[in-house]
Amino acid sequence: MDRLEAMTILLAAVDTGSLSAASRQLGIPLATVSRRVSELEEHLGIRLLLRGHRRIELTDAGRGYAAACRRIAEDIAEAERVAAGEYHAPQGELIISVPFVIGRTFVTPVVVEFLEAHPDIRIDVQQTDRVVNLVQEHVDLALRVGELPDSSLIATRVGLIRQMVCASPAYLKRRGTPKKPADLAEHDCIANKFSASSEDWLFRVNGKLQKTPVPARLSVNSSDAALVATMAGAGIAQVLSCHMTDQLKSRALVGLLEAYEPPPTPVWLIHPSQRQEPLKLRAFLDFAVPRLRRRLGYKAA
Repeated sequence: MDRLEAMTILLAAVDTGSLSAASRQLGIPLATVSRRVSELEEHLGIRLLLRGHRRIELTDAGRGYAAACRRIAEDIAEAERVAAGEYHAPQGELIISVPFVIGRTFVTPVVVEFLEAHPDIRIDVQQTDRVVNLVQEHVDLALRVGELPDSSLIATRVGLIRQMVCASPAYLKRRGTPKKPADLAEHDCIANKFSASSEDWLFRVNGKLQKTPVPARLSVNSSDAALVATMAGAGIAQVLSCHMTDQLKSRALVGLLEAYEPPPTPVWLIHPSQRQEPLKLRAFLDFAVPRLRRRLGYKAA
């Protein structure tokens, strides 16, 4: 049994909440995931997981063992960075996770400029609207939109963007313009399944935030798809303002219900806390943070 592989699988199962989710995240068969965990339990002579109907839970012994596995994984990653010389000069590969639209529009141009200035660094930009686990998926840095839960991650704010409701002029001519959030019940709405507010959109009404249920005739799984469908006249969508700057200027899309908009959404660069920060990461943060703030029109306090 490869104990390091088994530890990695165990941590993936713990972080995702199930063996099947760990199988999908790691890209290995469910039977292999289950077998590796069972082999680990047999090797240790203890039960690590309680396998429930929906989620797995760690036993008392499992909690202590998983915490030790996490420390071991961090120590191995640290040793590899030291061996690669990442603490002596900015060099090596930097893996960055970004959402599709904001990543393409704002981050990619900064990455290109950075690579020109740092020839010894390689960058792997992974575009996804999924919230990745930076430690488990070996990601150095991520761009995250929205409020952050308390965690050990280090966060630097680079912007504030509006969450806007929009539609095409053709749709509004055909169906009319909503005047208040409750009017959306009479319209076709487009839901983004990767958004936390896909079915209940957040508005500010009488000075208070409230969720408004929306009837989604179309559901998509990316901001790009929501934007394309909205411009095609499929309905009304709630989209981050930075995704549709050009469309608003050209009047391909019209902003709606602006008086009811919730407070702007923060944009962050986040990375795991480390005993010693790799120079490649520090170099990118020093380079990217002021440039992203300029592009997003954000002035730090």
